Amino acid sequence: MAGRARERDGIPAGRVRRAAPLLGAAAHASGEAVVGALRRRGRPPEPEAYARRAERYTELLGRSKGALMKAGQILSYVPFGTAIPQENRAIFQAAMARLQADAPPMAPDPLAAASIGQVHAARLPDGRAVAVKIQYPGVAEAIRDDLRNAELLAVFFQLLRSVVPGLTRLDPQDIAQEVSARITEELDYRIEAASQQFFARAYRGHPFIAVPEIIPELSTGRVLTQQLAEGLPWGAAVKAGQPLRDAWGEAIYRFAFGSFRRLGAFNADPHPGNYLFRRDGSVVFLDFGCVKRFNADQVAQLQDLVRAVIRQDAGAVWHAFVELGFFAATGGLTPQEVLDWYSGPFEMLLGPQPFQITPEIAGRIIENEASPAGPSGRVVRSLSLPGDYVFLSRIDLGLFSVVAELRATANWRGIQVELDDDAPPATPMGQAEASFWASRPPLAAR
Repeated sequence: MAGRARERDGIPAGRVRRAAPLLGAAAHASGEAVVGALRRRGRPPEPEAYARRAERYTELLGRSKGALMKAGQILSYVPFGTAIPQENRAIFQAAMARLQADAPPMAPDPLAAASIGQVHAARLPDGRAVAVKIQYPGVAEAIRDDLRNAELLAVFFQLLRSVVPGLTRLDPQDIAQEVSARITEELDYRIEAASQQFFARAYRGHPFIAVPEIIPELSTGRVLTQQLAEGLPWGAAVKAGQPLRDAWGEAIYRFAFGSFRRLGAFNADPHPGNYLFRRDGSVVFLDFGCVKRFNADQVAQLQDLVRAVIRQDAGAVWHAFVELGFFAATGGLTPQEVLDWYSGPFEMLLGPQPFQITPEIAGRIIENEASPAGPSGRVVRSLSLPGDYVFLSRIDLGLFSVVAELRATANWRGIQVELDDDAPPATPMGQAEASFWASRPPLAAR
């Protein structure tokens, strides 16, 4: 690879590079087609009409190879709440689910296709098996054009508004800046490589969490090379026995919330295609192109908020949200209204333990938290999510949806007090994890 003078960023400068403008134009045209389709959408009652619309969106979003396809991936796994009539939700979701791990690929045959690149299996001269993610030629330019297109972004947000918690009164500038920043980072694989290696180093040797190591000397801004990981894909995982699904659900939960509390960071793209599931109950975590970091004060504030919800302290919850900028102190909401709204996602912690999370529960949680017409509609209509916390909503959206589809059961409250109050391990997996962290030097020393 290194000996070919005409290559740049690991991409040959020949026919593929000459085709890049064409791909960029095609991606942009596909994005514009999504805009048109969304503008024309009505609300026909016939299931056949919803099936045709879902297939059309899937095709358009898949071909867009960028920000709009990511919107489709989000739509593919969330409980839809009131966004789509009950009788048509299954049809819409089944069609969109094809975007989870099987984005329409470019030739040659890939190991996997993602939103801005595709992954190929390879073997290094020293015998190591690797996965090589190569960015689609022209996609970076197309996405940057999309991010400069105010109309396209407006439709993107309109598409997400009905299913993403907290977007009802979000300042468009705040969300545009935050989303643009995260998507722009995803275009540079060097940033993704650094983020993934940060997590790989932190979890190296963990009993049930695995993050593939990066091969830095074979990674560039548009090519990312990592250890080849193996495991069951999402479609097979949801059909496994209950004990395995319980273990996988707990591993995903511990990774998301444990990383936030211990590392001040979490992977903000928790859709099912980013996991591989192993028969020993461990999970491989993939795709660190969208990582959000928080400082120690922010982590402590959110831990205090969780503690207040668990003890059902309405006043403390209200004050915490006002301090974080979610609501105005003079907005007229009562502390009890805010507590009732935010207690929804904590049903898994507040109910009798162990607690099984189901798709029905996840749908109810997301509808309560997001729907302006739902039980907490007055709160939702008053919500103004600060830009820094836009991607935290994806934990609610992604994590609850994934764990719910696994129908995982665990002592979730016990896990939470482990993380927030240094309580003794609540589960066997917690005992194994406690031993792991006790044996590790501080992260800064590694």
